[in-house]
Amino acid sequence: MNTGLRPGHRLRLLEGGRELFPAMVAAIDRARRLVHVETYIFVFANAALAVAEALERAARRGVEVRLVVDAVGTPEVPTEWQRRFAAAGVRWRIYAPLGRLGLLIPSRWRRLHRKLCVVDGVVGFCGGINLIDDRDDVVLGRLAEPRLDYAVEVSGPLVAEMLATMERLWWRLQAVGRVRERDFRAAWQAVRAGQRGRRRWRPRSPSRESGAAAGAAGAVVHGAAAAVLWRDNVRHRHDIEQAYLRAIAAAQREVIIANAYFIPGRRLRHALADAVARGVRVRLLVQGKYERFLQYHAPRPVHAWLLKRGVEIREYAPSSLHAKVAVVDEDWATVGSTNLDPISLLLAREANVVTTDRRFARHVRERLVHWLGTAGAALEVATLQRRPWHERARDWVAFAVMRVVLFLTGHRY
Repeated sequence: MNTGLRPGHRLRLLEGGRELFPAMVAAIDRARRLVHVETYIFVFANAALAVAEALERAARRGVEVRLVVDAVGTPEVPTEWQRRFAAAGVRWRIYAPLGRLGLLIPSRWRRLHRKLCVVDGVVGFCGGINLIDDRDDVVLGRLAEPRLDYAVEVSGPLVAEMLATMERLWWRLQAVGRVRERDFRAAWQAVRAGQRGRRRWRPRSPSRESGAAAGAAGAVVHGAAAAVLWRDNVRHRHDIEQAYLRAIAAAQREVIIANAYFIPGRRLRHALADAVARGVRVRLLVQGKYERFLQYHAPRPVHAWLLKRGVEIREYAPSSLHAKVAVVDEDWATVGSTNLDPISLLLAREANVVTTDRRFARHVRERLVHWLGTAGAALEVATLQRRPWHERARDWVAFAVMRVVLFLTGHRY
């Protein structure tokens, strides 16, 4: 369960954009050399504007600022912000533009879904929170209550790894862009620049001043053992899923998972059922709002299977749930961008921070237990079975469509 963990990290759990955005802005405003941001969604409105403005300020004072957004989550940067970024010197790229056929080409389902920010190689942010106001939703519109989501602010050795991984993608995007322009010399220069860039940033020890605002000291943990885990389509295809499986297999008392789009594959389903069978209490908090057909209906057969085996499931009721966090026995916790569904576990680029620090795990557990007790509506097998036949039919149609889509990409799940 401790594979890859290194000591000496400073961790701070952040709930929603209301906590993440001010922390990011404070770090960016202190930047001296480099700010590097990756996000799936960037909506240049309301609370998220503060981050865009901080990037602009940093670039104007000479900091190297890079931004990568995904073409599905953020099809375009608004014209005004393209102009402002160009004037300030912010460099930005769109990951994997769709072209004319869009998502009809299965290879284009491999999206950049991770949400990362690294400042000066000293402080990093990782989680599920997109750069969008907590009450704005690209599908549901304006929300009555803030979206529930989490990120972690981290200082320590793993920040250098975060930056190195982000730089590899950045220079690859630069090189690919030059190749498309048939500027092969510039493409080679981008590759060389990436190699030089990875040697520029050396890890630093975390300091008590390098991240959190003074008023948030109660949520900060120092000296934690932690690691950053990746999911990509080359070297790290199953790292995050394997970390979940190891943690669940080692559970002795409790597993709590909050995951927005919860459609686990066979191995994860059986790991959760086996945990219940040996006396572990397993509780899940999942999305309760209808967003899209597949995301709402495809999980239902899986939910029923788990409920029959003693897993407790609650649907988040007040607003949209977008969290991707888990805690096991107050001994292991993870915060990241990874949904436990086939898109995240088989296709997308994802990132999760994991830790075995009991202080941090306890804090994560406290927040999840709070939401389970106050904002979750219990899901029951009988309730699922009493729904009209056409609703239950939609569940199996959605589940079948999901399996066909995975087959087209060459995956079994």
